[in-house]
Amino acid sequence: MKSRHVLMLSLLLPLMAACGPKPATDATPAAETPAATTTDAAPAPATDAAATPADATTATPTDGASTDTAAAANTNPVVPPQGPAPVAGTDYVVIPNGQPYAPLNGKIEVVEVFGYVCPACARFAPEVSAWKRRQPADVRVTYVPVVFGPVWKPYAHAFYAAQSKGLVDRSHDAVFAAIHLQRTLPGEGRPPTDAATIAAWYAQQYGVDAKEFVSLMNSFGTNSQVNRGMQFARSTGVEGTPTIIVNGKYRVTGGQTYADVLRIADHLVAMERAQR
Repeated sequence: MKSRHVLMLSLLLPLMAACGPKPATDATPAAETPAATTTDAAPAPATDAAATPADATTATPTDGASTDTAAAANTNPVVPPQGPAPVAGTDYVVIPNGQPYAPLNGKIEVVEVFGYVCPACARFAPEVSAWKRRQPADVRVTYVPVVFGPVWKPYAHAFYAAQSKGLVDRSHDAVFAAIHLQRTLPGEGRPPTDAATIAAWYAQQYGVDAKEFVSLMNSFGTNSQVNRGMQFARSTGVEGTPTIIVNGKYRVTGGQTYADVLRIADHLVAMERAQR
C-alpha cells in the first residue's frame, strides 16, 4: 500500500508550486496565499526534550521523531554528492545565527518544513521519503509541520499525535495520499477538518483509539510542539513549503526540480560532514 501511495504521489501535478504564506507573527493560523518560493526555511533552537525532532535512524515513539519505530542498524554508505556544487546566494542562503531545530548529538540535521494540505509538499513527499531511506547513520531527517491556514492546523496536531503513537513512518505518505489523491480526508476547499474526522481516519487505518487520538491532538504537549514549529518557521523566515534546512545553517533556495533541491541538500550535508 505504501509503495502505491509513493507512486501515485509522484504523478501529482506539475513541480515546484509552493504552498502557504510567510508565517504570521503569532501562533494564530494565517490566511493561506501562494508563496513566491518553493523551499525556504531554517531551524530554531530546541526548547525542551519533549519536542525533539524526527530522527532518521534512532527515533522512538516519544522522541518527536519522524522515524517512530526502532530501526535496524543503519549501514548506508556515505556517498559523495553528485552534480555541481551549489552556489551561496543562489542555491542556498546562510542563516544568520542559525541554530539546529534540536541538539545535533553528533548528527547532521536535515529539516523539511511542510504541511499535509500543501500540494507541493504532496509532490515532494515520495522523493523525500526515498532520499531519507538512503541517508547514512550520521544524517537525521526531521519533519516539521507548520500552520499556514485553518485547514493546516488539525493536520499539524495529528502529525504529533501520530508521532506519539509511533505511526509517522507508516502514516506520513498515506496522509498525503488520503488528502490529495483518494480525497478521503478533507483538504483546502472541502468540508471543514476537525480532530474527530482525522482521528477516525487514523483509527480506521492503524487501529488507534479515536478518542485517545483526539485527546493527543488537543494535548498541551502537542500544542507546544505545534507552537514550536511555528516559532521555528518565523525565526528562520520561512515563506513557503516545502522547505529544506541543513544543520540550522543553510536554507535551500534553488533547484529546478525536487531532485535538484535534494542534490543541493546532499552537497550541504557533505560540507557539514567535512567540517566536523
